Amino acid sequence: MDALWDATQEPALHRRWDVRFGEIEYLPMVDGEPRQFRYATTVAPGLTIAGTGESLGERDRPDGSRWSGLKFWANDWRSLIDAGAGYWRYVPTDDGIRFLTRYDYRPRWGRFGEWLDRVLCRPIFGWATAWSFDRLRIWLEEGTPPEQSRNQAVAHAAAVAGVAGTWVYHGLVPKLWKVDADELPFWTALGAGTLVARAAVRATGVAEIAFGAATVQSSGRRWPFVATVVAMPALAIGAGVTDRRLLTKAFNPVSLNWATGALAVVALATRSGRPSGRIPLRSAPDRQPDVGALP
Repeated sequence: MDALWDATQEPALHRRWDVRFGEIEYLPMVDGEPRQFRYATTVAPGLTIAGTGESLGERDRPDGSRWSGLKFWANDWRSLIDAGAGYWRYVPTDDGIRFLTRYDYRPRWGRFGEWLDRVLCRPIFGWATAWSFDRLRIWLEEGTPPEQSRNQAVAHAAAVAGVAGTWVYHGLVPKLWKVDADELPFWTALGAGTLVARAAVRATGVAEIAFGAATVQSSGRRWPFVATVVAMPALAIGAGVTDRRLLTKAFNPVSLNWATGALAVVALATRSGRPSGRIPLRSAPDRQPDVGALP
């Protein structure tokens, strides 16, 4: 409990795991006033939004749980968030601690701001909250520094994007859309006529697009990347047997398939132990207190 409390209440530790905040610092105490803090987030290159908050924590409750409430606001007109409030709850269980959050905020910019918040910002904030909580969990349970788990998540996402993008592009452009002439010899060598060969190329393109989509959908599992590692040399050999000239062209099957297979190995190596926005529950299994009136 003390480790979790420190990681969430100490600004220097908090900003290490919470992707929603780039900077957090307590402001000087004022007698008789709640503890205030300043936060800032870089939402785009060269655009940093800052705001102010008030925190109030109650460390020890009779049932062993803890609670921390806060209010926050941003006077910067560039900030979609006008003002908000929320809380953290720390509830001991038989096998650990149940760490919960709930918050709400009032958007600015009128109806446009309400629409933008509903379709874009609020889903992003929800995912960022869940992803950050999972990064905190990995840090406290497994000892993996938040910076390391962040880098692992970035490497895995880049590798998945590379593998899936290769499958989708090569299924969509040279096969389904263009039916490139270099795609036909394999099928004609099997005795297929021109029309049948073109249909087979397009069908293969659909299959590759579907496999690329499945790779993204199943990015946390082994099979898409194992299949890619196995398929890449087989496809390169098949292309070389069909037409050896393909092996000496720029971005030929050897170099392209080698790179794609390597990305699949990276995706496999970074699959486990990375933070995920899917693991934390997005809604509490029981009734939670209301956030309260916004400031």
